[in-house]
Amino acid sequence: MSSSVMKRDYRNNRSALFDGIEEGGIRAAPSYASHEIDEQDNERAMDGLQDRVLLLKRLTGDIHEEVESHNRVLDRMGNEMDSSRGILSGTMDRFKMVFETKSSRRMFTLVASFVIIFLIVYYLTK
Repeated sequence: MSSSVMKRDYRNNRSALFDGIEEGGIRAAPSYASHEIDEQDNERAMDGLQDRVLLLKRLTGDIHEEVESHNRVLDRMGNEMDSSRGILSGTMDRFKMVFETKSSRRMFTLVASFVIIFLIVYYLTK
């Protein structure tokens, strides 16, 4: 960039920066102009807040849907656990009936023979 172009840009920026300053101080702006500026700032701030509120509403809506979905899954899992508990308790009742009808002497003989066979196999493989 040439020096003449840089000087011209500097003068334009300087004049834009100090535009509105008179000798002896800054020109007083009319009161309605400052009121309009305040209103515009307030409007921009309100628009920004409104956007944030809408974003938060969307996020909380998504969170609410996710929580409801998880609650449905947990309810189904609880119902399935209850049905499994019922099936398991029925199976345990059947086992109790089988063991109660067999004589304790036969059961003892069966368990003892399994233990002896296990020990023999263990010592033979060692």
